[in-house]
Amino acid sequence: MLERLLTFLKDLPGQGITVSDADDPRVAAAALMVHVMDADGVRRVGESTALRHALAENYRLAGSELDALLAAGEKADQEAVDLYAFTSVLKRHLGTEARTHFIRILFDIVYSDGELHELEENIVWRVAELIGVEREARVAARQRARDAVAPDASSDSDEQ
Repeated sequence: MLERLLTFLKDLPGQGITVSDADDPRVAAAALMVHVMDADGVRRVGESTALRHALAENYRLAGSELDALLAAGEKADQEAVDLYAFTSVLKRHLGTEARTHFIRILFDIVYSDGELHELEENIVWRVAELIGVEREARVAARQRARDAVAPDASSDSDEQ
């Protein structure tokens, strides 16, 4: 009986996106985006804007739906003990090309402030490893994101 009540409540319109949607790849993606954005300890306006834009564009959300997803992602990130809870959801729900695209989105977010902090890069590297994005694809995604910010930036090595 309790299970039927919970199912009913979950299916009610207007309930929005919640952290309890543990298997929702949108919440997992939002949580990882928040996590990488906050990795260097400084949340810049450009990064927040890039994150909102990425969620809006990739999930076709706006207004209160976008706010709900962002809030669910932030709360999920705060409650998480590791990255695996989110990366395992993405790995199950996304194909190879979509996972590589996600890594590009993460690099777009961290480069949106004009620089890549080593902690941000390390987290993106770990996420890429956990979701099965090959090194070459990760390096190419980083290069494309860097070139979008500073097209004349020289190539640096990928030591991770």
